[in-house]
Amino acid sequence: QVQLVESGGGSVQAGGSLRLSCTVSGLTFRRYALGWFRQAPGKEREFVAAIDWSGGRTYYADSVKGRFTISRDGAKNTQYLQMNSLKPEDTAVYYCAADLVLRTQEEYEYWGQGTQVTVSS
Repeated sequence: QVQLVESGGGSVQAGGSLRLSCTVSGLTFRRYALGWFRQAPGKEREFVAAIDWSGGRTYYADSVKGRFTISRDGAKNTQYLQMNSLKPEDTAVYYCAADLVLRTQEEYEYWGQGTQVTVSS
């Protein structure tokens, strides 16, 4: 079956960095677009970043543009989210997602279980 497993979450002070990983199995990785979403306590899940099947196109939410970088490694079936200059408002559970279509909305077919990121001031 399809599995998306996130890792790399944790606690960091404001201004710090984290790199999230999402390892994908059970599907043809090179065919799928990938995305990251996040959900803060009491808020709806929101789009963070997305990358197309080739890695040639990327999209970012305005709130993370210039600070976060999405990438993918086909040899490892893994996507990454490098998060720099973290702010307390980045605190959330981060989810990775996969779909045949590149999207910035939540209609992804496959989802991971999430990893917690906590940024303290």
